[in-house]
Amino acid sequence: MITNNLIIPDWPAPKNIKALSTTRHGGFSLSPYDQLNLGTHVGDDKLVVRKNRQHLTQLANLPESPRWLEQVHGTHIINSRDWQADIKADAVFSQHANHVCPVMTADCLPLLLCNQQGDTVAAIHVGWRGLAAGIIEKTLDLFSCNHADILAWLGPAIGPTQFEVGQEVYDECVSSGLDATNAFIKTDEQHYHADIYSLARQRLQGNNVDKIFGGDLCTVSDEERFFSYRRDGITGRMASMIWISDK
Repeated sequence: MITNNLIIPDWPAPKNIKALSTTRHGGFSLSPYDQLNLGTHVGDDKLVVRKNRQHLTQLANLPESPRWLEQVHGTHIINSRDWQADIKADAVFSQHANHVCPVMTADCLPLLLCNQQGDTVAAIHVGWRGLAAGIIEKTLDLFSCNHADILAWLGPAIGPTQFEVGQEVYDECVSSGLDATNAFIKTDEQHYHADIYSLARQRLQGNNVDKIFGGDLCTVSDEERFFSYRRDGITGRMASMIWISDK
Protein backbone atom coordinates (compact mmCIF):
# COMPACT_ATOMS: atom_id res chain seq x y z
CA MET A 1 0.00 0.00 0.00
CA ILE A 2 1.31 3.48 -0.92
CA THR A 3 0.28 6.47 1.23
CA ASN A 4 1.84 9.95 0.89
CA ASN A 5 4.50 8.44 -1.42
CA LEU A 6 5.42 5.95 1.33
CA ILE A 7 5.17 2.17 0.92
CA ILE A 8 3.49 0.52 3.88
CA PRO A 9 4.31 -3.22 4.11
CA ASP A 10 1.40 -5.57 3.58
CA TRP A 11 2.18 -8.11 6.27
CA PRO A 12 0.44 -9.41 9.43
CA ALA A 13 2.75 -7.68 11.90
CA PRO A 14 1.46 -6.93 15.41
CA LYS A 15 -0.44 -3.63 15.65
CA ASN A 16 2.33 -1.98 17.67
CA ILE A 17 4.91 -2.65 14.95
CA LYS A 18 5.20 0.17 12.42
CA ALA A 19 7.19 0.01 9.19
CA LEU A 20 7.55 1.86 5.91
CA SER A 21 9.74 2.31 2.86
CA THR A 22 10.20 5.60 1.04
CA THR A 23 10.04 6.24 -2.69
CA ARG A 24 11.93 8.96 -4.55
CA HIS A 25 8.92 11.30 -4.32
CA GLY A 26 7.99 13.94 -1.79
CA GLY A 27 11.25 15.76 -1.06
CA PHE A 28 13.25 18.81 -2.06
CA SER A 29 16.40 17.53 -3.82
CA LEU A 30 17.12 18.52 -7.40
CA SER A 31 18.12 16.19 -10.26
CA PRO A 32 19.76 13.68 -10.24
CA TYR A 33 18.73 13.26 -6.58
CA ASP A 34 15.11 14.24 -7.10
CA GLN A 35 13.24 14.33 -4.86
CA LEU A 36 13.34 12.58 -1.48
CA ASN A 37 17.02 11.71 -1.28
CA LEU A 38 17.89 10.65 2.28
CA GLY A 39 21.59 9.92 1.77
CA THR A 40 24.21 12.46 2.86
CA HIS A 41 27.05 10.53 1.15
CA VAL A 42 25.98 10.68 -2.50
CA GLY A 43 26.93 14.26 -3.47
CA ASP A 44 23.62 15.98 -2.78
CA ASP A 45 23.44 19.26 -0.84
CA LYS A 46 23.58 18.16 2.80
CA LEU A 47 21.31 20.98 3.93
CA VAL A 48 18.67 19.76 1.49
CA VAL A 49 19.12 16.16 2.65
CA ARG A 50 18.63 17.34 6.24
CA LYS A 51 15.45 19.08 5.12
CA ASN A 52 14.31 15.86 3.42
CA ARG A 53 14.95 13.86 6.59
CA GLN A 54 13.04 16.36 8.72
CA HIS A 55 10.18 16.31 6.22
CA LEU A 56 10.07 12.50 6.32
CA THR A 57 9.85 12.53 10.12
CA GLN A 58 6.81 14.79 9.89
CA LEU A 59 5.26 13.13 6.84
CA ALA A 60 5.41 9.64 8.33
CA ASN A 61 4.59 10.84 11.85
CA LEU A 62 7.71 9.16 13.18
CA PRO A 63 8.20 9.17 16.97
CA GLU A 64 11.79 10.37 16.50
CA SER A 65 14.33 11.10 13.80
CA PRO A 66 15.54 7.75 12.38
CA ARG A 67 18.79 6.36 13.77
CA TRP A 68 20.71 6.61 10.51
CA LEU A 69 23.65 4.29 9.89
CA GLU A 70 26.84 4.72 7.89
CA GLN A 71 26.53 1.53 5.85
CA VAL A 72 29.70 -0.23 4.72
CA HIS A 73 28.52 -3.56 3.22
CA GLY A 74 29.69 -5.44 6.30
CA THR A 75 27.98 -7.55 8.95
CA HIS A 76 28.14 -5.27 11.98
CA ILE A 77 24.81 -4.98 13.82
CA ILE A 78 24.08 -2.42 16.51
CA ASN A 79 21.51 -2.33 19.28
CA SER A 80 19.41 0.82 18.88
CA ARG A 81 20.26 1.87 22.46
CA ASP A 82 23.94 2.06 21.43
CA TRP A 83 23.32 4.24 18.39
CA GLN A 84 25.30 7.42 17.82
CA ALA A 85 25.65 9.68 14.82
CA ASP A 86 27.84 8.35 11.97
CA ILE A 87 28.04 4.87 13.48
CA LYS A 88 29.23 2.26 10.96
CA ALA A 89 26.84 -0.71 10.71
CA ASP A 90 24.63 -2.51 8.23
CA ALA A 91 21.82 -3.55 10.55
CA VAL A 92 20.10 -2.19 13.64
CA PHE A 93 18.20 -4.24 16.19
CA SER A 94 15.80 -2.94 18.85
CA GLN A 95 13.63 -3.94 21.78
CA HIS A 96 12.96 -0.33 22.76
CA ALA A 97 9.76 1.59 22.03
CA ASN A 98 9.94 4.45 19.52
CA HIS A 99 13.51 3.74 18.37
CA VAL A 100 13.20 4.11 14.58
CA CYS A 101 15.55 1.62 12.88
CA PRO A 102 16.35 2.50 9.24
CA VAL A 103 18.52 1.27 6.39
CA MET A 104 19.17 3.15 3.15
CA THR A 105 19.22 1.51 -0.27
CA ALA A 106 19.28 2.19 -4.00
CA ASP A 107 19.32 -1.44 -5.29
CA CYS A 108 20.48 -3.46 -2.27
CA LEU A 109 17.74 -5.25 -0.37
CA PRO A 110 16.16 -3.63 2.70
CA LEU A 111 15.02 -6.44 5.00
CA LEU A 112 12.71 -5.65 7.92
CA LEU A 113 12.08 -8.14 10.72
CA CYS A 114 9.75 -8.31 13.70
CA ASN A 115 8.43 -11.05 15.93
CA GLN A 116 4.83 -12.03 16.56
CA GLN A 117 5.20 -10.97 20.18
CA GLY A 118 5.75 -7.40 19.01
CA ASP A 119 8.75 -6.78 21.26
CA THR A 120 11.69 -7.03 18.84
CA VAL A 121 12.46 -5.48 15.45
CA ALA A 122 15.42 -5.19 13.10
CA ALA A 123 16.34 -3.52 9.81
CA ILE A 124 19.07 -5.03 7.62
CA HIS A 125 20.93 -3.61 4.61
CA VAL A 126 21.40 -6.72 2.45
CA GLY A 127 23.90 -6.43 -0.37
CA TRP A 128 25.48 -9.54 -1.81
CA ARG A 129 28.59 -9.19 0.37
CA GLY A 130 26.65 -8.92 3.60
CA LEU A 131 24.31 -11.70 2.56
CA ALA A 132 27.18 -14.07 1.72
CA ALA A 133 28.92 -13.18 4.99
CA GLY A 134 25.85 -14.05 7.07
CA ILE A 135 24.32 -10.74 8.15
CA ILE A 136 20.80 -12.18 7.98
CA GLU A 137 21.70 -15.12 10.22
CA LYS A 138 23.59 -12.90 12.66
CA THR A 139 20.57 -10.63 13.02
CA LEU A 140 18.12 -13.50 13.46
CA ASP A 141 20.27 -14.86 16.28
CA LEU A 142 19.64 -11.67 18.26
CA PHE A 143 15.94 -12.51 18.54
CA SER A 144 15.21 -14.37 21.78
CA CYS A 145 12.03 -15.92 20.37
CA ASN A 146 11.76 -19.02 18.23
CA HIS A 147 12.70 -18.15 14.66
CA ALA A 148 9.32 -19.49 13.56
CA ASP A 149 7.79 -16.47 15.31
CA ILE A 150 9.71 -13.98 13.15
CA LEU A 151 8.11 -12.14 10.21
CA ALA A 152 10.19 -10.74 7.36
CA TRP A 153 9.42 -8.09 4.76
CA LEU A 154 11.57 -7.66 1.66
CA GLY A 155 11.54 -4.07 0.43
CA PRO A 156 12.34 -2.54 -2.98
CA ALA A 157 15.56 -3.93 -4.49
CA ILE A 158 17.19 -4.75 -7.82
CA GLY A 159 15.09 -7.36 -9.60
CA PRO A 160 16.24 -10.77 -10.84
CA THR A 161 16.33 -9.74 -14.52
CA GLN A 162 18.45 -6.66 -13.77
CA PHE A 163 21.10 -7.88 -11.32
CA GLU A 164 23.95 -9.11 -13.54
CA VAL A 165 26.93 -10.37 -11.52
CA GLY A 166 30.25 -12.04 -12.14
CA GLN A 167 31.76 -15.33 -11.04
CA GLU A 168 32.98 -13.88 -7.72
CA VAL A 169 29.46 -13.11 -6.57
CA TYR A 170 28.21 -16.52 -7.67
CA ASP A 171 31.02 -18.33 -5.86
CA GLU A 172 30.57 -16.36 -2.63
CA CYS A 173 26.82 -16.89 -2.51
CA VAL A 174 26.78 -20.62 -3.32
CA SER A 175 29.63 -21.49 -0.92
CA SER A 176 27.26 -21.33 2.08
CA GLY A 177 25.98 -24.86 1.58
CA LEU A 178 22.46 -23.73 0.71
CA ASP A 179 21.23 -24.49 -2.80
CA ALA A 180 21.84 -20.92 -3.90
CA THR A 181 22.48 -22.03 -7.49
CA ASN A 182 18.70 -21.85 -7.97
CA ALA A 183 18.92 -18.07 -7.55
CA PHE A 184 21.26 -17.65 -10.53
CA ILE A 185 20.73 -17.85 -14.29
CA LYS A 186 23.85 -17.96 -16.43
CA THR A 187 23.93 -15.28 -19.13
CA ASP A 188 27.37 -16.03 -20.61
CA GLU A 189 30.64 -17.73 -19.63
CA GLN A 190 31.42 -15.22 -16.90
CA HIS A 191 28.11 -13.64 -15.87
CA TYR A 192 24.82 -14.50 -14.20
CA HIS A 193 21.53 -12.89 -13.36
CA ALA A 194 21.16 -13.07 -9.58
CA ASP A 195 17.87 -13.04 -7.66
CA ILE A 196 18.66 -11.31 -4.36
CA TYR A 197 15.07 -11.82 -3.22
CA SER A 198 15.43 -15.57 -3.68
CA LEU A 199 18.83 -15.59 -1.95
CA ALA A 200 17.36 -13.79 1.07
CA ARG A 201 14.36 -16.12 1.20
CA GLN A 202 16.69 -19.13 1.20
CA ARG A 203 18.66 -17.72 4.12
CA LEU A 204 15.50 -16.94 6.05
CA GLN A 205 13.85 -20.29 5.37
CA GLY A 206 17.10 -22.07 6.23
CA ASN A 207 16.75 -20.51 9.66
CA ASN A 208 13.11 -21.50 10.17
CA VAL A 209 11.66 -18.13 9.10
CA ASP A 210 8.77 -18.94 6.79
CA LYS A 211 6.57 -15.86 7.23
CA ILE A 212 8.11 -13.84 4.39
CA PHE A 213 6.37 -10.99 2.59
CA GLY A 214 7.17 -8.43 -0.10
CA GLY A 215 9.92 -9.01 -2.63
CA ASP A 216 8.13 -7.83 -5.75
CA LEU A 217 9.40 -4.28 -6.36
CA CYS A 218 12.35 -3.70 -8.71
CA THR A 219 14.30 -0.49 -8.20
CA VAL A 220 16.05 -0.62 -11.57
CA SER A 221 13.03 -1.11 -13.81
CA ASP A 222 10.74 1.31 -11.93
CA GLU A 223 12.55 4.58 -12.64
CA GLU A 224 9.46 6.65 -11.87
CA ARG A 225 9.27 5.50 -8.23
CA PHE A 226 12.76 4.41 -7.17
CA PHE A 227 16.39 5.48 -7.06
CA SER A 228 18.79 2.94 -8.60
CA TYR A 229 22.56 3.06 -8.42
CA ARG A 230 22.87 0.28 -11.01
CA ARG A 231 20.70 2.22 -13.46
CA ASP A 232 21.86 5.80 -12.87
CA GLY A 233 25.19 5.78 -11.03
CA ILE A 234 24.74 9.21 -9.45
CA THR A 235 21.43 9.07 -7.60
CA GLY A 236 19.70 9.37 -4.25
CA ARG A 237 18.91 6.86 -1.52
CA MET A 238 15.61 5.58 -0.20
CA ALA A 239 15.04 4.31 3.33
CA SER A 240 13.15 1.42 4.87
CA MET A 241 12.49 1.53 8.59
CA ILE A 242 10.73 -0.24 11.43
CA TRP A 243 9.98 0.54 15.06
CA ILE A 244 7.99 -0.56 18.10
CA SER A 245 5.25 1.95 18.81
CA ASP A 246 4.02 2.71 22.31
CA LYS A 247 0.73 4.08 20.98
